[in-house]
Amino acid sequence: MGVVACVEDLRKQMQRRVPRMFYDYCESGSWTESTFEANETDLQAIKFRQRVAIDVSERSTAMKMLGQDVPMPVALAPTGLTGMQHADGEILAAQAAEAFGVPFTLSTMSICSIEDVAANTSKPFWFQLYVMRDRNFIRNLVERAKAANCSALMITLDLQIMGQRHKDIRNGLSAPPKLTLRNIANLATKPSWCLGMLGTKRRQFRNIVGHVEGVKDMSSLANWTTSQFDPRLSWEDVAEIRRMWDGKVILKGILDAEDAKQAVNVGADVIVVSNHGGRQLDGAASSIAALPAIVDAVGDKTEVWMDGGIRTGQDVLRAVALGARGTLIGRAFLYGLGAGGRAGVTRVLEILHKELDLTMALCGRSNLSEVDDTILLK
Repeated sequence: MGVVACVEDLRKQMQRRVPRMFYDYCESGSWTESTFEANETDLQAIKFRQRVAIDVSERSTAMKMLGQDVPMPVALAPTGLTGMQHADGEILAAQAAEAFGVPFTLSTMSICSIEDVAANTSKPFWFQLYVMRDRNFIRNLVERAKAANCSALMITLDLQIMGQRHKDIRNGLSAPPKLTLRNIANLATKPSWCLGMLGTKRRQFRNIVGHVEGVKDMSSLANWTTSQFDPRLSWEDVAEIRRMWDGKVILKGILDAEDAKQAVNVGADVIVVSNHGGRQLDGAASSIAALPAIVDAVGDKTEVWMDGGIRTGQDVLRAVALGARGTLIGRAFLYGLGAGGRAGVTRVLEILHKELDLTMALCGRSNLSEVDDTILLK
């Protein structure tokens, strides 16, 4: 990977190594991409109070997320098509997360299946569920996650209908990529990616293909989501799924305080303040802008986490200062994965941890339990 000083260095390397359609799938939002961009810019606009002459020689960034001890309040978010950013990508990311001590979440729309990841890791991971029209398939997915010893179920609520992503339409996004002249020309410039894909059998949505009656091939993510994601999703549906699952439940995709209260009512152990990385409702609030009101609305009734726009350890600290008890990273770890596989994901985690630790110290704090909004400029 060469010298890597920050996550942005890995993004640039990923862009060079990963085919255009999959890089664009990661690095884009819906419509004008205003919310996608606001997730980052609103975080960067939050300024710290530098403090001096305070003993910060003994420091800890450790916290608990959903009862699990973690070296920093960061988990890997569920990201679709991860195994198209790098061969066997979900397995490699899960292994990196496990070794570092942070949670990994497998997406319903992953290339590697629940069983693939379970067979290649030694500790429980989390599984993310999309609510489909085919409720038998949902029940089977939940049972498969239980059989794989997944320790939490993350239900994503903000993808009842798919936001339009212009780059995916222009690129003809599919998994594996269709062999058009344009795609062949682009793939010819990505030899290491092609070699990796030739060396694995995991090139389709393995949580779905072979597990749904009549579905033997599903190359188009858009076609599947259009036909199966359920616009009728209600809080009663969420409550029903909650009853199917014996363990901890995380509800992801909350941007409104009233929705946060409903999430508490159906038994959420964690709420994730998220706008789907700016990939759904363009013009919605950034995640960091929505966070304080949701923290105020639910108090200590449940854990509140945040995702969206986190590219540095400083962003993690900003979220914690505004009340988040955990954060999820998606694009940041994908940059590392695309750039360098498992080692790249590990490097992202190392960078975030160091940035978090040093920024906390420069704000005059020795422990994340001491961090609140008094470390920020008002």
